[in-house]
Amino acid sequence: MFKSVGIVARFDKRKATKLAEETAGYLAKKGLDVYVEETLKNKLKGNWNFCSLEDMKTDLIITIGGDGTILRACVAIPKPEPPILSINMGVRGFLTEVPPKDAFTAIDKCLKGDFVTEKCVKLSASAGDKKFPDALNEVLITVDEPVKLMYAKILKDEEHVLDCQADGVIIATPTGSTGYSLSAGGPVLDPSIEAFVLTPICSLSVLRSIIFPTESKIIMEILRPKKVLVVVDGAYRAFMEAPDIHITVTRSKNETTFIRFRKNFYSRLRNRLLFPKVGGKSDGKI
Repeated sequence: MFKSVGIVARFDKRKATKLAEETAGYLAKKGLDVYVEETLKNKLKGNWNFCSLEDMKTDLIITIGGDGTILRACVAIPKPEPPILSINMGVRGFLTEVPPKDAFTAIDKCLKGDFVTEKCVKLSASAGDKKFPDALNEVLITVDEPVKLMYAKILKDEEHVLDCQADGVIIATPTGSTGYSLSAGGPVLDPSIEAFVLTPICSLSVLRSIIFPTESKIIMEILRPKKVLVVVDGAYRAFMEAPDIHITVTRSKNETTFIRFRKNFYSRLRNRLLFPKVGGKSDGKI
């Protein structure tokens, strides 16, 4: 089923780079073409094919790290994205699937086709002619300085919804509803719901969140300040300046596909977010 595999790993954690090295060797022995993210070039032993995430055109991606590693990969890898098998070497790793001890067992199951897939919607964001990378988790629009309010007009499909005075605004997918949006007071969306959620950060009003159907076109018209910061999944940043800051967010035509061995969203929610286990241990078998 898979002929080529890309490996993306945390480059600041020795255990992650060591597992990346072992995984590359294991896959090579299986006869697959292996490509390793170029940031690991001086951290792995062996003569591997190193390439940038933007050039990683493979049938499968294996991430070794936490949610940040997954998001960093999803922002940059070519579209349409190959499926992702995620090995948890992070703190909580809500999006990850297996612990390090089960890495090779999971790989074997993948190669046999013994898995299910979970498809996650993404957001497409743009400002005029500028197109931002698609977001798996969220698009954050915020002020570029602390202790400064952002005044924005929010529209849905060209219709005025409300005026917002806050430190910033998060527009999140169901996947992203368990991340920054949740920390800001937003709701958790069941992954089967086709919607995204707008959550203000430290709003002056009683507004908490608004849930929009995925077919919506949300427009953020920034009234002031004259400069704001747009952050996609914490991995991409861009400053936008007045006089004309209109940021449009819609559903992307692209999706992220995760390899899963069982449907365990609520198990992950309980054990990794609501009642996390010490050390980010696995909450179940593959």
